[in-house]
Amino acid sequence: MGTPVDELVELLDLEQIELNIFRGRSPEEALQRTFGGQVAGQALVAAGRTVDSDRPVHSLHAYFLRPGVPGVPIVYQVDRIRDGRSFTTRRVLAIQGGRSIFALTADFHLPEEGGIEHQYPMPEVAAPEDLPSALEEVGSRLGELPPFISRRQPFDIRYVDRLRWSKEELAGVEARSGVWLRTNGSLPDDPLIHVCALTYASDMTLLDAVRAPVEPLWGTRHFDMASLDHAMWFHRPFRTDDWLLYQQESPIAHGARGLARGQIYDRSGQLVVSVVQEGLFRPLKG
Repeated sequence: MGTPVDELVELLDLEQIELNIFRGRSPEEALQRTFGGQVAGQALVAAGRTVDSDRPVHSLHAYFLRPGVPGVPIVYQVDRIRDGRSFTTRRVLAIQGGRSIFALTADFHLPEEGGIEHQYPMPEVAAPEDLPSALEEVGSRLGELPPFISRRQPFDIRYVDRLRWSKEELAGVEARSGVWLRTNGSLPDDPLIHVCALTYASDMTLLDAVRAPVEPLWGTRHFDMASLDHAMWFHRPFRTDDWLLYQQESPIAHGARGLARGQIYDRSGQLVVSVVQEGLFRPLKG
């Protein structure tokens, strides 16, 4: 049996059925819905397989249309929207059981030099080596880990700020969260694998920023949460098996929806990816 990272790479290795049609595996899970990061990562793999390797992805915009069913394969249909001199555009529809569950548009850009260079500086935070892993921190507190933790096993995730476990500890907490993350092992050198693995991981903690002032991030949840849409901009090359700092914040939550945005920096302080997502938050009955 392979490692969790091996299983992640296998999950992102789609079967090509036709020229523009791919099929992805969906793991059996004792959960209500398929993990959104998995579907987004697989859809981006499908798009990337139809684009020349000299054009890396620079952005994606996606909508989660219906919850996916764990254990049921997902078919990805790619529409080759544009093949221009500098940009290539692909639209991907994810279909499960004859119904569309996810739609993604991805744009790829032939690298070129520009005349403008600037970025926000990386915040000063504790180094990942000085922080416990999330599994260690949560396991020492809860003992038995929740079932969705299997989705996080391919990654070493470390919270920048200590986790809070009571309403008293939440007093004055801002709608922010930050983590260091990297895969729990090396990935192949293919840049598309690194981009798609980070796309998978980007959906795991981003909505934490919405919940941070309201309830502990681990333990009993009081909200049914679901991702509604997801957008990413890839600014520079990176490796997902090296440490990346994912700084997340939520500028607003209203009307059962919360908006979260994140900036991902590499260890040298370069801003490599920006992320925005909106999630649905409904109080659980009882």
